[in-house]
Amino acid sequence: MKKTIKFSMVAAFILMNLAFIGNNKGGKYLTKNGKVSFLSTTPLEDIKGDNNKVSSVLDSKSGDMVIEVLIRSFSFKKALLEEHFNENYMESTTYPKSKFIGKIDDLAAIKFAKDGTYKSTVSGKLTIKDKTNDVKTMGTFTVKAGKLKAEAVFKIKLADYNVKIKAVVKDKIAQEIEIAVDLDYTSMN
Repeated sequence: MKKTIKFSMVAAFILMNLAFIGNNKGGKYLTKNGKVSFLSTTPLEDIKGDNNKVSSVLDSKSGDMVIEVLIRSFSFKKALLEEHFNENYMESTTYPKSKFIGKIDDLAAIKFAKDGTYKSTVSGKLTIKDKTNDVKTMGTFTVKAGKLKAEAVFKIKLADYNVKIKAVVKDKIAQEIEIAVDLDYTSMN
């Protein structure tokens, strides 16, 4: 049942995002196993969460990009951290996913048909829980043998996304966390 629900969510995401990108011919890239990780660093403890089931669609003609993260797919070294993350901080039953809808700002800087490494800012709206905020960061795009890799690292403040830290652990969880995105796309053409 759980696998059916996850598959249905991924299928709905892909269909929705194909409609979002439009009917341009060519230039569409997809991943269903991208990676997003976050790191909270304090003098008392480092907390890292990894998610290897990230879905994303990118249109190289328009620069439109959508990334969707299922919150329950984050894993931690300690099972108790995973439980607290889902129940106490992210409320993943109520808010099961996070989403970024944005655009590559300098699309001309990326040569999708030529091997190389290119940089451009990426900007858009990041939704975590019930809050949506503008995000802008530098992205690195690597084209090799017809495949596309997109990477970015940026920071967010937990308070900006209604993530409340309990007083008892406030010294163990950073107020600002680093998010790393690593997407290996395949062409949909």
